[in-house]
Amino acid sequence: MKRARLAIAAIATTGFAVVAYATPLQTPLALDDCIRVVRGWNGWEVGHRDLGAGRVAFAETWSAEGVYTDIYVSDCETGESLRTRTRQELMSEAPPFDRTRRAVEVVDRHARRHPALFGIDMLAEELSGIGEGTTTFVTPDELCACAAFYPELRGDRTPFAFR
Repeated sequence: MKRARLAIAAIATTGFAVVAYATPLQTPLALDDCIRVVRGWNGWEVGHRDLGAGRVAFAETWSAEGVYTDIYVSDCETGESLRTRTRQELMSEAPPFDRTRRAVEVVDRHARRHPALFGIDMLAEELSGIGEGTTTFVTPDELCACAAFYPELRGDRTPFAFR
């Protein structure tokens, strides 16, 4: 029961609005298909959002002997992405924190900017003062949210497939 309450709390606190799987998609992807279980039964990829101009965001949550929420933002055309941990409790000896609401406000503010003024590096720099372990990277694979919102921007990256 405690784990179930933690899971519900983790999903509720993402600030963004869970399917086993390795076949490439043959039909258009519905956004609800992106809500899926990751890393066994106690991790979820949720809250997929279209930020406009080929950019998407989603959260990954975990609830097993601790809770975390990581927010991801990605440029679907280039694969340039960031990850920042906005919530953590009982995952280590570090004190618990939940800065998800502040991080979502920053992502939303950047999404409202003109596309030329919204850079993953700029967003990561601002989020590094809020989230923990903010990192940028380029994903070689198309993300589920990109396949749902911007399939035409995949380019040479590996098409999204349920795994």
